Amino acid sequence: MSRILVVDDEESLRSLVARGLAMDGHDCLTAGDGAEALDILMAEQGHFDLLLTDIRMPLMDGIALALAAKQHFPDLTIMLMTGYAEQRERAKSLETIVSEVMTKPFTIAELRETVLRVIERSIG
Repeated sequence: MSRILVVDDEESLRSLVARGLAMDGHDCLTAGDGAEALDILMAEQGHFDLLLTDIRMPLMDGIALALAAKQHFPDLTIMLMTGYAEQRERAKSLETIVSEVMTKPFTIAELRETVLRVIERSIG
């Protein structure tokens, strides 16, 4: 299936998301913050089908990560996750570079369905 970089500062959620997406055959790498994720993106030359990142994180938040990732890899599909209304509002300004913003909490089934839709939309 697809290659996905999952970024969240909560290890348990990051692991749960990666395991849930692996159920659909996706190859998932994980990072604990935006800076680590950007390092991975650079090392892998942006070879991911999807960057799935939390917005609110220490060091580099998901919005800064999305902006940096698009600057280096304009074709990268980006999806954000947040449990905070004010972060969702901040993400509205990124509509041109972000494919979807998922509101936490979500079920693994909702996540899998949304990721599949976002990836299919980016391919087609």
